[in-house]
Amino acid sequence: MKKVFEVLKKIFVLFIAFILLVSVSVFIYHNFQLSKEAALLKREGTFVKFNNKKINVYNEGKGEDTFVFMAGSGIAAPVYDMKGLYSQFSKENKIAVIERAGYGYSDVFNDDRDINKILEQTREALIESGNKPPYILVPHSLSGLEAIYWAQRYPDEIKGIIALDIGLPQQYVAHKANQNLVDSLTVRGINILTKIGLHRLVPSATYNPEVIRQSFLTEEEKEIYKALYYKQLLNDDMEQELLQAYENGKKSVNLPIPKETPILFLDAIADQYKNSKYTKQKNKDYEEFAEQLEIADVIKIRGTHSIYLYVPDEIYKLSMEFINKDVKKNEILRDEKI
Repeated sequence: MKKVFEVLKKIFVLFIAFILLVSVSVFIYHNFQLSKEAALLKREGTFVKFNNKKINVYNEGKGEDTFVFMAGSGIAAPVYDMKGLYSQFSKENKIAVIERAGYGYSDVFNDDRDINKILEQTREALIESGNKPPYILVPHSLSGLEAIYWAQRYPDEIKGIIALDIGLPQQYVAHKANQNLVDSLTVRGINILTKIGLHRLVPSATYNPEVIRQSFLTEEEKEIYKALYYKQLLNDDMEQELLQAYENGKKSVNLPIPKETPILFLDAIADQYKNSKYTKQKNKDYEEFAEQLEIADVIKIRGTHSIYLYVPDEIYKLSMEFINKDVKKNEILRDEKI
């Protein structure tokens, strides 16, 4: 028995030594590649400084309205990920892509990612980069939390919201995902693994292959896109965003619903999940939220969560119909009240 224990002990020690060797090797390779890829990361946008840190805002196009594109959680290269969609809007409108702290060309701030802090950084970065309110927000996924909170805190700055399969504040509160030990450990674990560089071993799980497959990026931009994902994926700021989603959701839920802000909910319905409990509940949540607004609509769109990659033409068409019909109607009503 003692001999068996000694053998198992040696196997365990060898296994740990192997894991450490692989981890150190990958870490060295990862940092070597990061230093090489740094030459690819040409500045795309305007940097706005916050003390010794900076946030990037990318502007394009001209027009009466400014559409602000806000990426979802973990979208490490918003300027490139969302190009297929915002390039539709920038043909006749002004667009701004805000890259939050830890995203794209922006620095990692290493703060607590409290929603008030995130929002104030966004507002200041937009103004300092030449974008004055009011805005039409185009949030995706987690950034829907910030968009709705923005409309609650500063309603005069928001003309409308085009919500791309967003997460609602009450959903983050109801699910309490960030109080779940398993979810929390998963997020923290992936954060550690990306610091080591293990995500380089699984490119298809690091960035979205659909972005590479499509043609809205040049070949050079696709290489930059990959480099940004290898550099930024689930860094400390992205980790904290996820871990703070519950607390940030509570801050929004405790405020009145932004009844006067027009919101178009575009609900992505994937074929394989169209009859799932989650999909039905999500649509119900959107409908119930929309019913409390003066001007709102909920439209189901066939596609996966990253809906802006698959039906940009349809999103643009539906958005402009909503803006031209309902948002402008809302502006007239506001003027009449004044």
